[in-house]
Amino acid sequence: MSTAPGTPTGTVLETEEHKALRAAVAALGRRYGREYLAKVAAEGGHPDELWAEAAKLGYLGVNLPEEYGGGGGGIAELSIVLEELGAAGCPLLMMVVSPAICGTVIARFGTEEQKRAWLPGLADGSRTMAFGITEPDAGSNSHRITTTARRDGTDWVLTGRKVFISGVDIADATLIVGRTEDARTGRLKPCLFIVPRDTPGFGRSPIDMELHAAEKQFELVLDEVRLPADALVGEEDAGLVQLFAGLNPERIMTAAFAIGMGRHALAKAVDYAKTRQVWKQPIGSHQALAHPLAAAHIDLELARLMMQKAAHLYDAGDDMGAGEAANMAKYAAAEACVKAVDQSVHTLGGNGLTREYGLASLITASRVARIAPVSREMILNFVSHQTLGLPKSY
Repeated sequence: MSTAPGTPTGTVLETEEHKALRAAVAALGRRYGREYLAKVAAEGGHPDELWAEAAKLGYLGVNLPEEYGGGGGGIAELSIVLEELGAAGCPLLMMVVSPAICGTVIARFGTEEQKRAWLPGLADGSRTMAFGITEPDAGSNSHRITTTARRDGTDWVLTGRKVFISGVDIADATLIVGRTEDARTGRLKPCLFIVPRDTPGFGRSPIDMELHAAEKQFELVLDEVRLPADALVGEEDAGLVQLFAGLNPERIMTAAFAIGMGRHALAKAVDYAKTRQVWKQPIGSHQALAHPLAAAHIDLELARLMMQKAAHLYDAGDDMGAGEAANMAKYAAAEACVKAVDQSVHTLGGNGLTREYGLASLITASRVARIAPVSREMILNFVSHQTLGLPKSY
């Protein structure tokens, strides 16, 4: 029995419900595809139609609690949605940010008022939320975050800058990672604040990216942004726990994004290799092309296994175990995606660089998962320190 390239072949880790969800989302993705997303990006728009239909079908909020309009599932289900849309050529980047990071954090740590205010909208797609952590001078060192929040009466006042923040122009609010001073030690600790888009002092400017995508990147300036007390998400003293509650889903969903993209590229290459004939046989009969494509498929399958493990651990409440697995999944998926895209372009030769086949743009896009939300080098640091127990070099 043969299956399409990149199609999940295992039955151990996915329930019948998971397989049904995967098939349904794949069908939705095929109705839109790469051409739709490319057209939206070229026109400077946003994939509103796909977002709205995915929301109507319950896919965007599949991980959020049922009592707030979600599907009652977890990151395992949400990652299936993003992977299948990616395999169809139309991934929704804001799924990583809005329901996965922000929705998860608010569902786990938000007040009842915050849950009622945000989760139903995040679940049905009528509201979106961006996530702001990266800073120009901090890079991968989150301990150098300089965006600070100070108390002023009952209010909070935020000051700082953020860069490479996705979708701020379309998001109703941004979940900002700031730092507050610990009254006992004087040290700064991370905290999360909901900053509505039109809050005075909250400015944004687009970053001119070589990568052409529907979701734009922005630099943010928070100039004495005044927020009410209820803008703080969760407890002031539980910042790191709350922060990593959002970062682990981010890594898992980035893995799903990369796996879907790799599957999309690989499927195009396999179809081409089956029909393109230069000598007497299709070029896919030549091992110099067939074996690299087979290896790319294997790498994607292995990356999915680690992603499924990470999602399972996270949904089961094992934050520590999920942290290790999520980092490994993100690393493996990014490497598999880059390899699949490179080999797919190479398989098509000159056609791989044409607009007609839609693979050339993936050369740039596939690198994103290697860089964001954390670089592959920082993941290797994490594994060498946390898993292998090796000493730090910094």
